[in-house]
Amino acid sequence: MEKTTAVQIVMPQHCNGYAKPRLFGGQIMAWIDVVGAVAARRYTQKAVTTVCVDNLTFLKPAYLNDTVVQEAVVTWTGRTSLEVRVDSMVERLDGSRELINRAYAVFVALDADDRPTDVPAFVPETEEEKEEYRAAERRRRNRIG
Repeated sequence: MEKTTAVQIVMPQHCNGYAKPRLFGGQIMAWIDVVGAVAARRYTQKAVTTVCVDNLTFLKPAYLNDTVVQEAVVTWTGRTSLEVRVDSMVERLDGSRELINRAYAVFVALDADDRPTDVPAFVPETEEEKEEYRAAERRRRNRIG
């Protein structure tokens, strides 16, 4: 499972105005979209566009001056689309990490004319990959009704 990683330091412009400034949910969503798209582009070797984000779950906050590490992995592919899991973690100064957010984003690969195009099949190998793949199929069925 190849990971795409992004690292950010939470700056004042990323935060709300509370006494203890917290990272805006919309800011982390923007970072999720970028790291997810990079993982999707690397996997497909094509341009991609975001279709939706499922199961965006805020588990804990991040605060001003925290280091946020995001790891994105492909979990499932269809004919022209793919799902990417993005885990966002606060990294402490000692290197320990705590999961603060998990999101599943769906992207569609695009050809030169901005039309959906085929993506390489993802074949899960490890037990973790197989479980993620099965869960992705359940999320897909829920999305399409």
